[in-house]
Amino acid sequence: MRADDEALILACIPSLRRYARGLTGDPHRADDLVQDTLERAWSRYSRWQRRGELRAWMFGIMHNHFIDGVRATSRRAEQTAPGELPDAPVRATQTDHLEVRDLDRCLQALPAEQREVLLLVCVEDLSYQETAQILDVPMGTVMSRLSRAPGKSWGLLMQGRDAVNRLHRVK
Repeated sequence: MRADDEALILACIPSLRRYARGLTGDPHRADDLVQDTLERAWSRYSRWQRRGELRAWMFGIMHNHFIDGVRATSRRAEQTAPGELPDAPVRATQTDHLEVRDLDRCLQALPAEQREVLLLVCVEDLSYQETAQILDVPMGTVMSRLSRAPGKSWGLLMQGRDAVNRLHRVK
């Protein structure tokens, strides 16, 4: 691999971290997901066809790895003995800004399909076609999921703000 190729992969890290954080809702799991994605990209770089954007190809690797992890976790949960509880994910710390916390809460409340599309199109600024390729769905499905996600997330955000306002009035 040439130094130019390495620089291209390294330039994708901030975008990968944002997407991973949005998918997992946990900074530690997100870092693990980014690390796994980078390892896979390094080892499979020769498979990249250079037909599309490198960042989109890496998002595809991350998405597939994340889905594999979700499936494995659900299988483990089914195999958990009665009385055993799986480890709970660690939530964000109190040092997070309130707006980021609220946005993260709304993103995590969305169904995974809508959250993925919202992150790729609105945050990472990928086209509908690139997003459809990454998620392996038709472009119409991307458009449909995107049209439903903002309304639902805005409603959740406003619900949270209403609860905070009521709490402040009580004090």
